[in-house]
Amino acid sequence: MGQEEDVGTVVGDDKLVSPAKTTKKPPSESAEGIRVRGLVIFSFWAIVIFLGLPVWLWTTSIHRARLPLQEMLDWADGKACKSTFPLQITIEAPSIQEPEAAHFVRMTQHALDDLNEFSAHHLRLRLVKSPSLERMNASIPALHGLETGQDPQPYGSLEGQDDSALTVRFRPQNGSQPARVELHPHSAIMDVLYTQNQVPSVSSSSSALATFVANKLQELFAEEQATIAYILSHSAASAQSTGQSPHISSTTSSGAREIRSRPNRSINPEMAARLASRMTRSLKYAPTYHVTISLFTPSASPSSWDIEAALAEYFTPLLDSISAVCNFTVDTQVQLYATFSPSVHVPEYDAEHGVWTLQEEDLSGFINAAEWPLSPSIGAGPTLNFVLYVPDPANSPLVVKGSQASSWLIPQWGGVLILNPQDTNATSSESTLSKQALQPALLTFSHQLLSFLGAPQTPPSLPLQLQTLTRIHAASLLLSASSTMGSLARLTVALPSIAIPETVSIAVDTTLRHLRQTCNALREGKFSDALENARIAEAEAERGFFEKSMVGQVYFPDEHKIAVYLPLLGPIGVPLVMSAIKELKRIWASRKARQQST
Repeated sequence: MGQEEDVGTVVGDDKLVSPAKTTKKPPSESAEGIRVRGLVIFSFWAIVIFLGLPVWLWTTSIHRARLPLQEMLDWADGKACKSTFPLQITIEAPSIQEPEAAHFVRMTQHALDDLNEFSAHHLRLRLVKSPSLERMNASIPALHGLETGQDPQPYGSLEGQDDSALTVRFRPQNGSQPARVELHPHSAIMDVLYTQNQVPSVSSSSSALATFVANKLQELFAEEQATIAYILSHSAASAQSTGQSPHISSTTSSGAREIRSRPNRSINPEMAARLASRMTRSLKYAPTYHVTISLFTPSASPSSWDIEAALAEYFTPLLDSISAVCNFTVDTQVQLYATFSPSVHVPEYDAEHGVWTLQEEDLSGFINAAEWPLSPSIGAGPTLNFVLYVPDPANSPLVVKGSQASSWLIPQWGGVLILNPQDTNATSSESTLSKQALQPALLTFSHQLLSFLGAPQTPPSLPLQLQTLTRIHAASLLLSASSTMGSLARLTVALPSIAIPETVSIAVDTTLRHLRQTCNALREGKFSDALENARIAEAEAERGFFEKSMVGQVYFPDEHKIAVYLPLLGPIGVPLVMSAIKELKRIWASRKARQQST
């Protein structure tokens, strides 16, 4: 095979003509061999297509659970729920005839509606025929003795309260004195003192007393209304800056933007600046906070303090009253020979006032973080540090220069109070701080704690402030969970290769269910239920968004997959593809030859 022979051809007179070259072809392949070869190629491709490819798809596929993307975006855009905060005000007027009282309540309601510029937050008056003072006093007991040092009664708790945000009691007074109001500092009760000639008749169309009461009620809840408007407007601004995926919805929530931007116009600049400062200072809401109260002194005394008794009398009642909003854990510590931070200037003596002073710019660096054992976070919740510093007698009294203050706040960290030795006249010994000596410090820490929780400065009634905290946190958690749902929906569309496990789907369903319950509870004025549902919704939304398997897929791009598969599939795929092409060409050529022969 492959050898060539010269073959002569004789023509005519035996003359030799030029030889012709002939090539020996390989023996033709038998039909059986062709069939076997085709079956081998087919079997390889059958294994690849029917076994290898399904196994590869099954082992490398990314599971994406179904999510209600449009509903999630509706919550983020404010379409699914229009937040409303109807506050019910109970009116008790036993000294006024029922027709006149009902007419007076209607006139006061009309005056309130005219004063209100924020429709989402409105007051609704309700006249009760029989006052229930005993029930109110039982559900909201007063606390006495916080400032006087007497034996205190518990703070007014929000638990067990009815849906009434405030009880207004009308009490007649003698003479011709002008009407005035008295707000109870430790109960949700406001007394209106009036004279009989100030009560409007049934036929009257206007009343100075109704306008007076409406103005007082509006002033009472003005800061709460401004706070909720501030939260809604800033949530809308944050949602607009985040943007929206065009693949999901091409329409914008103009109605939601109008609802959330309209309140911003009713906030005056002074109030807006105060709210911004309060939001910056306060901590983000958490179901549980950890409170650390520390005693630091640069010398060996005081080395002990009667902190357990002082906490039980001056601090724990406040924590119990806030338990309907959030919970607390408390621990204490004592650190001797605690020196200032090296960045703090040495205290200067002010001869004019006879005090030692700290520079105001040194307050932020007063805490010696390098040597003072103050942990930034203990446990699952945020940590609040309250530092009681007892200066050396040689540098006492120690105050802040200019303001002469002895306490200050460190935003989102805690508070500091300087307890000068001459202020501790109730000490039982030089080395021990008594319960009475700790009273001013713990009362200051109580006010600082409310400030860190975001409690408003008005009204000056603790139960009303706690109710305001409930509504504010319910609103902020509702908006936060809704925003997280929108972010998760946009992330799902933007990254089609990201895995979405079933746990995320369950978390989203739970979040949406509790968001609906929160919205319904807000409409019905059940703010404690709204806070509880919003708390669950926020926790489930965060859990779904930060699912660890989803986060891992974000950092595994397609380029990595190509780098993994090419070295494996290249050597296997090239022979299979070339043999398949060759076999297809043979089949095509044989079919064409048969067609030509016929």
